[in-house]
Amino acid sequence: MVLAVLGMALFVVPLLGLVARTPWNRVGELLTSPVVGDALRLSLTTSLAASAIAAVLGVPLAWLLARAEFPGRSIIRGLVTLPLVLPPVVGGAALLFALGRRGLLGEPIYEASGFLLPFSLWGVVVANTFVAMPFLVITVEGALRNLDPRYEGAAATLGAGRWTVLRRVTLPLIAPSLAAGMVLTWARAFGEFGATITFAGNLQGRTQTLPLAVFVALENNRDAAVAISLMMVVIALSVLVLLRDRWWKAL
Repeated sequence: MVLAVLGMALFVVPLLGLVARTPWNRVGELLTSPVVGDALRLSLTTSLAASAIAAVLGVPLAWLLARAEFPGRSIIRGLVTLPLVLPPVVGGAALLFALGRRGLLGEPIYEASGFLLPFSLWGVVVANTFVAMPFLVITVEGALRNLDPRYEGAAATLGAGRWTVLRRVTLPLIAPSLAAGMVLTWARAFGEFGATITFAGNLQGRTQTLPLAVFVALENNRDAAVAISLMMVVIALSVLVLLRDRWWKAL
């Protein structure tokens, strides 16, 4: 019990410190500044976009890893989960070397179309997707592996095609896990910092998300940094608590 309490304190005490340091008489003023408004809009836009892209790309990838047998599958799985343990700054550097103006793919794309991902809104989305999508892939892959194949087999024997089986049987059965993966993906994208600042920069109104705004504010406006941090905690915690029933069922 004592160890459990100490473990709980590890998560609770820092939040209490944040609450104790919050300038409550100025919170409204600090959170309604143009800088915070721009950063909040960018954070919500890019994290939701990253979650949508992760769903479109991650579900088929999870299905491939769970259901298909092919050489090098373990290596692919390792590469997919690598962003979970890779320092975000290293991930951002890798994106820059691959998709930057002089990157492996970025240079020919830029020369052909003039399109440049770094230091743009889409650069933030790509960075968020890179670091967050593994959460979705892992969750959905686990659900697919544990899914009883008899349900899909029964639908197939009744004449349902692959797309119908996927749409009417497979996806509804893994829906709780898919929802849990989406929540994890969004939360990770919402709080992403290292890959974003390395690949997309820290330009107010263009690429500066809430975590980047906190980083800047810590240098010159500590009260604003605390207020923004508290707002991020409230937003993320509210989403997790509101979806707690589906979360626990899926995990």
